[in-house]
Amino acid sequence: MDAVAAIKLLLSASILLLVFALGPQATFADATSLLRNFLRKPNWLLRALVSMYVIVPAAALVLALAFDLPPGLRTGLLAVAIAPIPPILPGKQLKFGGDRAYVFGLLVAVSLSSIVVIPLMVLLFDLIFQRDTVFGPGSVLRVVGMSILLPLAAGLATRQWLPTLAARIAPWVSRIGTITLFASVLPILVAAWPTIVPLWGQGVLLASIALALAALAAGHLLGGADPSVRATLAIASAMRHPGVALALVARHAVDEPRGVAVVLLYLLVATALTTVYGLWYGRRAASASAGA
Repeated sequence: MDAVAAIKLLLSASILLLVFALGPQATFADATSLLRNFLRKPNWLLRALVSMYVIVPAAALVLALAFDLPPGLRTGLLAVAIAPIPPILPGKQLKFGGDRAYVFGLLVAVSLSSIVVIPLMVLLFDLIFQRDTVFGPGSVLRVVGMSILLPLAAGLATRQWLPTLAARIAPWVSRIGTITLFASVLPILVAAWPTIVPLWGQGVLLASIALALAALAAGHLLGGADPSVRATLAIASAMRHPGVALALVARHAVDEPRGVAVVLLYLLVATALTTVYGLWYGRRAASASAGA
């Protein structure tokens, strides 16, 4: 096994561990809350889908055209705009005070909907840019299923049937997953950095910042009256699944290395901005509680 294959395996293992460790923090009722309540409260899911799959892709398209990005760079920006929620995001959303049922319900609902929505978005972009590519539901299901649905279901099942064991092993699984994640991501960033840096002067950095801010604003405004739901949707709208985005780039990009660099640059920008947003939301929520 060469170094690249080892790093990819390590990254996949880290995501599996971290998502499994999220399972004991929720229940099956939490994970299916948005789907089960869709007929009674359809706006919860519809607002999320509009934010993630209408406003953010539209903003990415406008920015890609406004900055006149070459096809390879444009593909990277559009890929992150239509990717679903990243697998380990609930940990960040819960840290900033997100409602547990909404956090996990959103993760599952958006992941499942992405199996249908993403191929349709790819088809739409192909029509706009006069291309002919294929990224079917099976491709999305493979990535989303292995990185989100299966490990999360395993974690939920462990909590359901072996609650004592789940409570005991979850913190250790999470620590091991975090260490493994850093050990795998760092070499990827180091290797990609020489390709990322030149993009700063080509409009990609400004486009990434603008897209992340637009996504945060869309989620915040469409989140409704509940502050925790607004914060959860804002962060989910800005942060996207790297595995799906990179799979889209590999299938569609004319210049794959620079397309990958765009995805990595956007994720770095979005991580920084969502952290700042989460800290701002946390201070605002604390001030509101103190005032009450």
